[in-house]
Amino acid sequence: MRSTSDAFHLAIPTHDLDVAQDFYVTKLGCKLARRYHDRITLDFFGDQVVCHLTPGEPATPESLYPRHFGVTFRESADFERLHACAVMRKIPFYHEVSLRFEGQVEEHRTFVLVDPTGNLLEFKHYNDPRMMYWQDYTLCYTTGLSRPPRTTARMST
Repeated sequence: MRSTSDAFHLAIPTHDLDVAQDFYVTKLGCKLARRYHDRITLDFFGDQVVCHLTPGEPATPESLYPRHFGVTFRESADFERLHACAVMRKIPFYHEVSLRFEGQVEEHRTFVLVDPTGNLLEFKHYNDPRMMYWQDYTLCYTTGLSRPPRTTARMST
């Protein structure tokens, strides 16, 4: 099981290292960990994103699904701060803030940014932070609960 000292690793394409570094470090506020001739490694909100230099031209994303990545914020204030930062720094939006699953236990706010290579970054905040990982959400529908129970069992692997 992952501990707080572990980091999730994601490798994504980029067509220009300088432009990717400007987007992720200067605009989004990530920390540059390393730079090589063919990639940059970033501290992306506590996890590791590596932008690998890829030949070709940036693509315009056709859909958010199936490929995107991002951060689910536990605190609403963090979500709001990043959104305000993106607006202030004129980071391109793929989707502005919207409310998904309104009135349901999974209700959350989300927005999606697009990086210079066309990678989509989704940021979200659930009204109920237990929904970040809660497994048995069907319990709410089968028992009539509007929110998940206070305690949930972890799934064993």
